[in-house]
Amino acid sequence: MKLKVFTDGGARGNPGVAGYGVYIEDENKKILFEEGRFLGIKTNNEAEYMGLIGALTWIEEKVADAEVEINLDSQLLARQMKGIYKVKAPHLRKLWIIAQDLCQGKKIEFKEIKREDNYRADALANLAMDRKK
Repeated sequence: MKLKVFTDGGARGNPGVAGYGVYIEDENKKILFEEGRFLGIKTNNEAEYMGLIGALTWIEEKVADAEVEINLDSQLLARQMKGIYKVKAPHLRKLWIIAQDLCQGKKIEFKEIKREDNYRADALANLAMDRKK
């Protein structure tokens, strides 16, 4: 099974009211999972990582053997997960370690995409922040 994952996180203020959005589709573009989650007060980068962790957790629980393409509009997150950028901030390093652990033993490719190509995950994140749940 091949999956396409789209994640986005945001904070209104930095730190501020935060949330993430995730949706996962199969090779036929059938949506298997979507979620928007309110996170309380977080930084933008924390919200981005928490969205990724939410997606990876779902994959671990439901389809751990899938080939996964993870699409991110956060250059920082994509490049940290690929090992191109170091993770210097201690609070992000903790989240990076969780995400790396969830990637172990899986076929995962991280792709940087344009913000406008991540509209659905962005909309889910904003809806979570609006609803605060």
